[in-house]
Amino acid sequence: MQKDRIDAALAAGRKCLATRFTGASHLFVAGSILRGDGNAFSDIDMVVLYPRLERAWRESFHLDGFPIEAFVQDPETLAYFLQNDAERGVPVMVDMVANGVILGDAPAEAAVLQQRARQVLATGPKPLAGAPLDALRYTLTDLADDLRAERPPAEIAATAAQLYPRLIDLMLLGRGHWTGNGKWGPRLLHRLDPRLAEAATEAFKGAVLGKPAALLSLTDRELARHGGGCFDGYRSDAAMSARLPSGDVPH
Repeated sequence: MQKDRIDAALAAGRKCLATRFTGASHLFVAGSILRGDGNAFSDIDMVVLYPRLERAWRESFHLDGFPIEAFVQDPETLAYFLQNDAERGVPVMVDMVANGVILGDAPAEAAVLQQRARQVLATGPKPLAGAPLDALRYTLTDLADDLRAERPPAEIAATAAQLYPRLIDLMLLGRGHWTGNGKWGPRLLHRLDPRLAEAATEAFKGAVLGKPAALLSLTDRELARHGGGCFDGYRSDAAMSARLPSGDVPH
């Protein structure tokens, strides 16, 4: 059954290349279906490569029963997003290119890009330090302080839902490992340290039920690994371009 879905996903990729993305040299087909662990709601991820584009874009559509997320790039825009992934520590594009199935008429060029993405994936994210670390510490400190106060259960649950993924970011990036958005955060943490992942999951469950003590304790321990909480003296400068003429203020 899984093989049939993989074959169908690859056929959809070939159809996209022939009909929707004419002029593209090749594409990488990726996602849970290609890994063999997809479900009825899984989409197909595609990184589509053109020789040259004015700008990259992303589009979503359905084809042959599959929801498809297409990331349309040229070599220069792809290089930008691969670097951006490494800077953020979230290998979205990196993973699709590194582990995708290559379709199209430029296998040698695609193989070079794939090898580059695999090197980025193997090297790991940029070390968590300086301003990015301080920003994450500050956010976690602020959310943890919100959890320490007496609040209605709904507010505790909402705050915990914000804190939990950022705590996972600190756990993973702080140990030199990639992190991920959404379901990928807990998944990657479990791969790294099943016991730590289970502790984080149970602490989050408790906080959602209005009992944040375990989540606070875990957050405090993780912050202590990186110098503790961050509030006094924290500063984040806006971009120099963050200004408008005063007359442009909405009324």
